[in-house]
Amino acid sequence: MQRKVSGRTSKDSAARLWAPLARFVDWEAELGEAAEARGPAAHFAYEFVRFGVKQAWACLFGASLLALLIATHLFYPKDAGISRYDFLVVAAVLIQILMVTLKLETTDEVKVICIFHIVGTAMEIFKTSVGSWLYPEASLLRIGGVPLFTGFMYAAIGSYIARCWRLFDFQFTRHPPVWALGILSVAIYANFFGHHYVWDARPILFAAAILLIGPCTIYYKIWKVHRHMPLLLGLLLVAVFIWLAENIGTFTAAWAYPHQRHGWELVGLGKLGSWFLLMLISYTLVAWLNRPKVMAIQDS
Repeated sequence: MQRKVSGRTSKDSAARLWAPLARFVDWEAELGEAAEARGPAAHFAYEFVRFGVKQAWACLFGASLLALLIATHLFYPKDAGISRYDFLVVAAVLIQILMVTLKLETTDEVKVICIFHIVGTAMEIFKTSVGSWLYPEASLLRIGGVPLFTGFMYAAIGSYIARCWRLFDFQFTRHPPVWALGILSVAIYANFFGHHYVWDARPILFAAAILLIGPCTIYYKIWKVHRHMPLLLGLLLVAVFIWLAENIGTFTAAWAYPHQRHGWELVGLGKLGSWFLLMLISYTLVAWLNRPKVMAIQDS
């Protein structure tokens, strides 16, 4: 189903938000018009490719980190003067500086990255101390058992959501109050620590997430019109892709769960729930910065 937004034109483009892309906006619009003129099949193909390109652009920071994990696993010299983990820290910082310098990230995105970096690192320090997972290689740039590059992996989630928010011009109907999401996020974060000592509250947290987010519809703009889906489904899909990325990360031996100490095994599907809850914290931070817009719709 398609929806049009009152007061918006087909010339609006999220690409104008990033200087390196702005020069291609008019050319890309001509390409889209040509595809639309060729019929429904060409129109669908164009939007499908456009959706993929937007997703790739939104994943730029996270994909760069994942590529680094794979490349260092395959090619990093074992006798190098700097450990693999420390190299990853330096490379992640340089990528961050480069993206800011080239205006590939906005100020709001940097805020989300910094906040979620701190949130993720604090949780990593605790989780490694209780043996939930481990980082098997030596390094200097670390806090306790946590190499400092790990915070950037959490930050990549916030970066992805923030970039998608702009690229797809997110708008909503029946979006839950941000303060309510904030309370849920605090409870989720506390449970990541507390469930080691008291009852695991995840069933209640999942139920609360469904009650809050279930009625909400997210509208996302691939090209001229907004399409829509349940926000809960969209967040679940993001959690699936994070889980897939985690499997790649553990395959590169960047970290390991207890069941992977004697060889790589697939990360259990049970981790999907954990990533869904953690990703809700990141989503709340982005929603707090962006203030969700209510969709002003009219039937097309």
